Amino acid sequence: MRSLLRNTDMIILIAVLALVIIGIIGIYSAGYNAPELKDDYFKQFIWFIISLIIVVIIWLMDYNWFGILSIPIYIVCIGLLIAVLFTTPIFGATSWFKVGPLSFQPSEITKIILILVSAKYIDFVIQKNKKAMDKWYNVLAVLGIMIGPVLLILKQPDFGTAAVFVFMTAFMLFKAGIKYRYIVMGILIILISIPILYFFVLNEIQKQRIDVFLNPELEPLGSGYNAIQSKIAVGAGMLFGTGLFKGTQTQFGYLPVKTSDFIFSVISEEMGFIISVLIVIIYTILLIRIINVAKTSKDTYGMLVASGIFAMIFCHFVENIGMTMGLLPITGIPLPFVSYGGSNLLTNFISIGIVLSISARRQRTIFVD
Repeated sequence: MRSLLRNTDMIILIAVLALVIIGIIGIYSAGYNAPELKDDYFKQFIWFIISLIIVVIIWLMDYNWFGILSIPIYIVCIGLLIAVLFTTPIFGATSWFKVGPLSFQPSEITKIILILVSAKYIDFVIQKNKKAMDKWYNVLAVLGIMIGPVLLILKQPDFGTAAVFVFMTAFMLFKAGIKYRYIVMGILIILISIPILYFFVLNEIQKQRIDVFLNPELEPLGSGYNAIQSKIAVGAGMLFGTGLFKGTQTQFGYLPVKTSDFIFSVISEEMGFIISVLIVIIYTILLIRIINVAKTSKDTYGMLVASGIFAMIFCHFVENIGMTMGLLPITGIPLPFVSYGGSNLLTNFISIGIVLSISARRQRTIFVD
């Protein structure tokens, strides 16, 4: 136990706790004048306590067990992703299971499972031959692990989450040391795929989001409304913010989905530029420490899992803040540890528990720049 405590990177946990506290405060203020959102902060707090208990359990476990358990769970997740397609659409997407007052997205836990399964396969290949990941069929095998969940998530449709899956897999392949020609080929395929996806894969709502991202004024009272109101809220906060419960966009209902997708807009308006920058700094510290855990992991499997979790949090962080500021299209991606949502919070805490498990069992404890 002393060895685990000595090696565990507690700065990661401190950073996460700071983000959760800021998030709960923001959620409380966002729901202050909205009866349907008034209890969201309390629900988030309950999920936070549950998540903390799970983090401790995962931290105490050897992370290599997750690689063994991930394969059957991956199959279960595929089944859940198929089953969720037959549920009642919520906001135009069949992404949620509702059981009484509870609801959850199977795509959330699938993110973690995809990281674990992909890392297990890559580690298996590298253990046999360190240069085997340069073989095209091994790269295709990893992409094959990813493609099933991605296609099912696109069917929901949830383009933003599918993009996270692609980014996580690409980053793990990069960390596995694949040849640069595969990276160049991947970039070219993405560039070629963009017009194909736009005209033949995306539905009208997703196309509207891209069109509105390029020019929100196309539909200021329609598809462009969310982007315009979010940018107004972010700009209205100025340096110190308008104060809790005093934001015009937040308290008068102009800002949509304000406890989850646009929580950063709420925080920017009511807590100001200083707290917004503080959030970015905390995320930067968190991501640096996670990638450090990957560098100092005692084995390839731990390195790959930590790298995948880094990619997942990085992608969510950049996309959410980018969309609230009008720099990226609106995709409905939540801000990790800050946005309201039980399944999202639990998934992120599970990922942090795994990172802490890896850090507790690493061979080197020095910080790597």
